[in-house]
Amino acid sequence: MDLSVVIPAHDEAENVGPLLEEIGAALRFPGAPSYEVVLVDDGSGDGTGARAEAAAKAVARLRVVRHASPKGQSFATVTGVRAAAGRWIATLDGDGQNDPADIRRLLAARDSHASADGGPLLLAGYRKARRDSWLKRVSSRVANGVRGRLLGDRTPDTGCGLKLFEREAFLALPHFDHLHRFLPALFIRAGGRVVSVEVGHRPRTRGRSHYGLFNRLWVGIVDMFGVMWLIKRGPRR
Repeated sequence: MDLSVVIPAHDEAENVGPLLEEIGAALRFPGAPSYEVVLVDDGSGDGTGARAEAAAKAVARLRVVRHASPKGQSFATVTGVRAAAGRWIATLDGDGQNDPADIRRLLAARDSHASADGGPLLLAGYRKARRDSWLKRVSSRVANGVRGRLLGDRTPDTGCGLKLFEREAFLALPHFDHLHRFLPALFIRAGGRVVSVEVGHRPRTRGRSHYGLFNRLWVGIVDMFGVMWLIKRGPRR
């Protein structure tokens, strides 16, 4: 298996079907990698898991993993990567705002940087034109600026759910809640490289957002200092 597309999803029942159709269309091209889709139902209460399992009966490439209770996006991502069979992992959010067609952009960027020397490679999506509320755009811009200054991750959009990396490189990283916001810094800490790739972004048309300014602000500050401590200690041997 060349590629596993990992989707952490919480209360995204309305998005499951459309997202799976888009992934199938996006990865149907000459020379496309062999792939699977691993959807992690993170303790949803709206039937997300049931919708996904029903879809899996018709979509042979789809596997569904379920958490009995919500554990958060990072733990859902870790669960999906552990369950994945692919050498490379592409992640995207379950809310439909990431365009699955952009997975091809990440794959192309990977191939163009494959010959460079040194360490694991992280391809990170960059939502240059975000389709969110002004408050979310401003708060993310500030957070990315502060994070980049303190962690030196040289990444304009660490919060984008679209990323591509090798499975084994990811599993070698330290894992903690909210890990997904700090992947660039952790890859650099491990001696790797980060390449930002401009991707599209779409407004949410189904379901509701699970994130607000204050439920991300305080945990983000605490986590940032934790990652600074990890960086100071150096790579885990």
